[in-house]
Amino acid sequence: MRIEFIENQLQDLRKELQTHPLYATLKNIKDIKVFMEEHVFAVWDFMSLLKALQYHLTNTNVPWLPVENSVTARFINEIVHGEETDINELGEPKSHFEMYLDAMNEVKANTSEIDIFIEKITDVNSITNALKCVKINETTRNFVAFTFNVIKINQPHIIAACFTFGREDIIPDMFLEIINKAELNENKKFTKLKYYLERHIELDGDEHGPLSLQMISELCGNDEQKWNDVLEYARKSMQMRINLWNGIEEKIKKSVLA
Repeated sequence: MRIEFIENQLQDLRKELQTHPLYATLKNIKDIKVFMEEHVFAVWDFMSLLKALQYHLTNTNVPWLPVENSVTARFINEIVHGEETDINELGEPKSHFEMYLDAMNEVKANTSEIDIFIEKITDVNSITNALKCVKINETTRNFVAFTFNVIKINQPHIIAACFTFGREDIIPDMFLEIINKAELNENKKFTKLKYYLERHIELDGDEHGPLSLQMISELCGNDEQKWNDVLEYARKSMQMRINLWNGIEEKIKKSVLA
């Protein structure tokens, strides 16, 4: 299968992500705050990748007309349902981005930069200027810029490649261990962050991951050039994730020394 070939070709980058030294620097809630203040931008731009795919693969226009491929339309609509209108720990409908912001507030992470960024956005062309208005790592800024450059390519299989292969998990098990220790040490409960992480483990492993791989296969079919594009952009997006992790690791080290 071509998907298996792609995944084999990505093993080196996946291993680099899975063994990234960033994880060893995350020792307490203070470190997680620093992580979240940068990572929230990746949580946000993931939603734009998702909506770009929904735009290409479903019909959001009026009057409605049947889509070219109902299989990929169903895939993306199921993922949108889970990401944009999931149920939080209180039973309230919320996007995963909003749930992440709630978790940041719970651990007292600073949300001012992402708030400023969101306020500055008017359309896709405003992203570049909005990124200049916030005090974040250059690697985070480059990560978001890359995402929107991919969206502007306007090719569903390329967007899907970055969506499927470029969004490695943040090792939720390790996060949960740190949070459990912090709850004992500080006699506090971080229910929102724990719920967010546990929900991601459930959705990404059981539903969204397999759906995304099927979506790639449907979009590429027997087109050799599309499969080559998928591999190229999968590698690029995974490298951008590594760069993002590098920047966050460096920021955490500096915050420890400060």
